[in-house]
Amino acid sequence: MQNLGLANVKANIVFLGLDNAGKTTLLHVLKSNHLKAPNPTFHPTSEELTIEGIDFKAWDLGGHRTARKVWRDYFPVVDAIVYLVDASDRERIPETHEELDKLLNDTNLSKIPFVILGNKVDNTTALSEDELASELYIHNITTGKGCHLLNGIRPIEIFMCSIVNHEGYGSAFKWLSQYLK
Repeated sequence: MQNLGLANVKANIVFLGLDNAGKTTLLHVLKSNHLKAPNPTFHPTSEELTIEGIDFKAWDLGGHRTARKVWRDYFPVVDAIVYLVDASDRERIPETHEELDKLLNDTNLSKIPFVILGNKVDNTTALSEDELASELYIHNITTGKGCHLLNGIRPIEIFMCSIVNHEGYGSAFKWLSQYLK
């Protein structure tokens, strides 16, 4: 298993996003390093993951409309949010923007780091990083991909990835780790 940069960290991370964005696939790949055709997530699931000495509990809360109603129940124990977007499903970008906007404006999450994963970049219809940031209205609020000490500013950054090709999400977790210490 690859080192994702979360050494010596214990954290609760929730994977959020619309249905079919790749949350369950990412959780399975992180757990077993293998792809598996997932079934739709009807109930929250979690995995205790240890990757090269890294301990974290990752929650996949599902993304269909009914599942989104329970997301708030997990906010009190959240240390970070990984928000997945199907970057190739252009028709659902307004809906994913609406859900992301609700999360970013929730006062319970005002200090919680956000990683936005634009998944499925292996698909020829996928938006570029700049296009996705613009469509999600986050191009002016990201905090940068380098190592930054942020005073009073919530860390938020977008990374493009292909979970099926095992690309891009590793750098997102490395970035996130600096805000979980």
